[in-house]
Amino acid sequence: MRRALSLPKRASVYIFILREEKDRFLVMKFKFTTNNIAAFCPFFWSPLSPTPTLEEVNAWAQSFDKLMLTPAGRNAFREFLRTEFSEENMLFWMACEELKKEANKNIIEEKARIIYEDYISILSPKEVSLDSRVREVINRNMVEPSQHIFDDAQLQIYTLMHRDSYPRFMNSTVYKELLQSLSGKSVEA
Repeated sequence: MRRALSLPKRASVYIFILREEKDRFLVMKFKFTTNNIAAFCPFFWSPLSPTPTLEEVNAWAQSFDKLMLTPAGRNAFREFLRTEFSEENMLFWMACEELKKEANKNIIEEKARIIYEDYISILSPKEVSLDSRVREVINRNMVEPSQHIFDDAQLQIYTLMHRDSYPRFMNSTVYKELLQSLSGKSVEA
């Protein structure tokens, strides 16, 4: 599990990786400093999530919609949600977005079942918080799911993240440190 790192200005972090090779284990040691840690920061590990620009990160402060429009914004916000133990909200929202892109009926049914089991079912450890009306509609529609079966639930979770988590993200050290690191890079350039 990746965690965001909070480092003082001149800190070093050693990361040890244990790798099994044939009948022995190799220990690899990597040293990261505050100068090179950004390249390996969890916000930038995804190949689909390029390093955000200073302009993008500043735009995230203007609106939640702007944050959610960019892959890097969603990734940074997801890392923040992980620290608050509410990452399932973003995972559910992203799964719903993927479902909406699907056209094949069989795949839609399978993805809908997986989303239901992962985020809607009361037995799921990643259950999202939905009101009973929305949950009942989903239960009825699971007989023949469509790409839009979770639209009401997705809107509820989006609104929850917008009103509850987004203001805390904007005041978090995660956001402030990202903004500061990019501001420092623009001054150096």
